[in-house]
Amino acid sequence: MRSLAACLLALAALPVLADDAVLPKEDAYWLNRVTFGTDSASLARFRDLGKRRFLEAQLHPSGDGLPPAIRAQIAGFDAVKTPVTVLMAQVRDQGKLINAMPDGDAKQDAKKAQQKQGNDYAQQAQSAELLEAIYDENQLREQLVWFWLNHFSVFRDKGRVRWLVADYAQNTIRPHALGKFRDLVMATLKSPAMLEYLDNAQNARDKINENYARELMELHTLGVGSGYTQADVQAMAHILTGVGVNFDGQPRKFRRDLQPYYLQEGVFEFNPNRHDFSDQVLLGHTIKGGGFDEVEKAVDLIVSQPACATFVSTGLAKYFVADDPPPALIDAMAKTFRHTDGDIAQVMKTMLTSKYFTASLGKRYKDPTQFLVSAMRLAYDGKPVENPRPLVNWVQQLGQAPFGRITPDGWPMADSEWSSSGQVAKRFEIARSIGSGANHLFDLNEDGSQRRGGFPQLTTPTYYATIDPFLGPKTRDALSQATSQQEWNTYLLSSPEFNYR
Repeated sequence: MRSLAACLLALAALPVLADDAVLPKEDAYWLNRVTFGTDSASLARFRDLGKRRFLEAQLHPSGDGLPPAIRAQIAGFDAVKTPVTVLMAQVRDQGKLINAMPDGDAKQDAKKAQQKQGNDYAQQAQSAELLEAIYDENQLREQLVWFWLNHFSVFRDKGRVRWLVADYAQNTIRPHALGKFRDLVMATLKSPAMLEYLDNAQNARDKINENYARELMELHTLGVGSGYTQADVQAMAHILTGVGVNFDGQPRKFRRDLQPYYLQEGVFEFNPNRHDFSDQVLLGHTIKGGGFDEVEKAVDLIVSQPACATFVSTGLAKYFVADDPPPALIDAMAKTFRHTDGDIAQVMKTMLTSKYFTASLGKRYKDPTQFLVSAMRLAYDGKPVENPRPLVNWVQQLGQAPFGRITPDGWPMADSEWSSSGQVAKRFEIARSIGSGANHLFDLNEDGSQRRGGFPQLTTPTYYATIDPFLGPKTRDALSQATSQQEWNTYLLSSPEFNYR
């Protein structure tokens, strides 16, 4: 009897698809980079639309692009379906009840239960993010959602952030991922998750907190070495006084002359009682005292700086092109940024249609999220998972959990950060879990006693059209040693070719 490996190799030699169905190498690599990883649906759309129209559709998506089962699963998460105002009122009321309890075991148990609920909500937010990345047909937007979540990073385990990260991803980042950068900055500035994480909720005229002002300029918009000074950070901190949250649900009382300045959107608020109305000099420009208008004028000034265009363009190019992107590419992207008032879609188009992007194809080592999402897209090819918890566990094991970076600089993007021997070994283990079906992705109940599905078949038309023609001899030799389909799947998903994009 012929071995399974021999049968698979014989299958690979057959004309499974017509010759013209195999994508040219450049197109196969391009599609694998513009998406998190090619699946049959993205391949079919690419063939139907062609590269130019496919890119336009990705740059200007309409709707969420999710299969109904995944849309329903995400919509069913308490962290997603509960409005943040209601959610934080529940947290507030629970806290009051706990504080009123006498000291003892019951009080400690209640505190632990509330903490567990917050952790569960954070895990739901992580699950939703990974499900969107795997299943949404708007793959370029989903990559940018992940990029911006990392660029405007918040840490789930600080304060009340764990209850807020689902709202942060769904209502702050995703709607603006391909819009104007200025709108994205303003959305993050008004986000309760950001204000809680970087302490601006405590920033008041009589107790200045510079944390958010500094990171807004250093990490979000201008970058180190762009020319802003400590005096600019201090001025921005004063401008941001009063920008915070209303978690207590209590109406504010103001002097008559301050009442028109109060602003509330959900749990975000601008409280004029806490604001420093004095004039401030920011980046050489005077910002007149005027309430929240000062904040908007300051953001307009910051994002109009040439340094902002360069900083944002550099970050995008580092994620999509190279650790050290060509200066000419940065210049072209920054020029587009300036000429379009920070239109992210247009900046992306400049990058994705450049010769530098083409030259980089196949040379970028996947970060953990890219590896996991691409493996799921190839292996299960749109099949809805019933239980996303293994996805969260895997990305945590790989060291890049959504909302898991303690420091505000976000997860590193350099290839060298994710190519250690330990990382490679962990990827092999996860490749084996995915490729063998030895996971709980399709559990139908909590104890895993009921499940559907088995191991995936990776030798699909998508594989033959976009991966098989471009495998190197060492990988082919390794695949030929596989003694089962599950082992063959594992070898492919952990191969160098699959781990580069």
